[in-house]
Amino acid sequence: MPTYIYAITGADHPLPLNGLHGVGDPPSALRTLHTERLAAVVSDAPVGLRAKRRDVMAHQNVLEALMASGATLPMRFGLVGPGDDEVTAALDREADAYRERLTELDGRVEYNLKAGRDEEDLLREIMTESDEIRQLNERTRAQGGHEDRVALGERVANEVAARHRREAEDIAARLADAAARSSHAEPAPQQFLNLSFLVSRAATEDFVAAVRREAERRGDAYSFTLTGPLPPYSFV
Repeated sequence: MPTYIYAITGADHPLPLNGLHGVGDPPSALRTLHTERLAAVVSDAPVGLRAKRRDVMAHQNVLEALMASGATLPMRFGLVGPGDDEVTAALDREADAYRERLTELDGRVEYNLKAGRDEEDLLREIMTESDEIRQLNERTRAQGGHEDRVALGERVANEVAARHRREAEDIAARLADAAARSSHAEPAPQQFLNLSFLVSRAATEDFVAAVRREAERRGDAYSFTLTGPLPPYSFV
């Protein structure tokens, strides 16, 4: 039977699973797989599992209980292995890499930062600062030529992308000292930044304050959404 995997820990990690259950309806029973150096918390994998709130919360509750007792490699919701024997073999095969990552994640959590900018505010800035685009816009408005309209759209799109990229790099650089590591992901539409940070538990208040200062510095035209603390999915 396929094996659903919640997390990997060190072999000596406490496994406080009493009162918890796994995903599925009815909920699956949790169990552990052990090697000399590692342990994995698993259950049977339900057929047709989907990301329903009940199951997502069951997965999250297991991770939170494990993380409260020490370094944990959290698996994303829905990760399934072929069976217990194959999962145990993978723990043995990748033991050095998993132990190294556990050491890195010990005492750290993840925060995710998403940022966007008001489109009209950005376009006004581009028209003010780019003589080429401003002149092309004026010519297009006066003459309405198809080629000028196409050229204007391309230049504006390229400038928007370039400015978004620079702003994302600037925010990442300004927050780098407040985190141990960062990991970029593709932003959603209307956003220019989707960045996860690995932060020491002892430094979470300082990190949140640094993000707040950055948001205040940029002003009301920007929207910052900070989520966390989270299991460090982006760094496993």
